[in-house]
Amino acid sequence: MEKSLEQLKQEYEKTTVLLEREERKMQRLKNRQAYLESGSRKQRTHRLINRGVAIESIAPQTKELTETEFYSLMESILNLPQAEHFTRSAAENHARISGQEKGGD
Repeated sequence: MEKSLEQLKQEYEKTTVLLEREERKMQRLKNRQAYLESGSRKQRTHRLINRGVAIESIAPQTKELTETEFYSLMESILNLPQAEHFTRSAAENHARISGQEKGGD
C-alpha cells in the first residue's frame, strides 16, 4: 500500500517538528553544560586567587618575584620533607572531617 503525496507531506512536517524540538532540547542541554562548566571555572579561579592572596599576606616578599621565580620557590618549599608531611596531614585531616560531616558522626 503506497502513501499518497499528502500523507507523505504530513509525515514530513511531523518529523520536521519533532526534529526541531529535539534540536532545541539539545541546545538547552548544551547551554546548561556550558553554564555548569563556567561555574566550576569561576570557583576554581576564585579559590586560586584567594590562595595566592594568602601566600602574599604570609610572605609579602613573594610579591616582588617573577612568575618563574615564584614557581621555583614554591617547588623548593613544597619538596621539603616537612612540607610534604604537613600537606599530607592537612589532606588526611580534611578527609577525616569531611567524612564525619557526611556520616553524621
